[in-house]
Amino acid sequence: MRRIFFTIVIFFIGATIVSCHKKNYPARTVSPTVEKTVDSVEVKKPVVKKKQEPLPKVIAVNDEAAHKSVDGRLYYDVMGHRYWKNYKDGKYYLFNKSMFNNPDFKAPK
Repeated sequence: MRRIFFTIVIFFIGATIVSCHKKNYPARTVSPTVEKTVDSVEVKKPVVKKKQEPLPKVIAVNDEAAHKSVDGRLYYDVMGHRYWKNYKDGKYYLFNKSMFNNPDFKAPK
């Protein structure tokens, strides 16, 4: 009796292991190539590139809409460009390297 039970348990464990390891990959179907015949002349439309408007160097933004950086300065993002607030005149200027050394762009403490 034990031998039959042991054989059945081994059979189910083996069947479970084998069935879990089977991977079924669907066969690739080759799509037939379709050739198009052109009876008339194809007219290609010209590609119209949209002109990007130049970004202004200076903008005026309400301080409530601006974001605050870690060091306390205010900035505003427009179309992927960052404007920093000049605390002397209250306007936002497009980022450039000279802003780091300029005390007008440092947040008042």
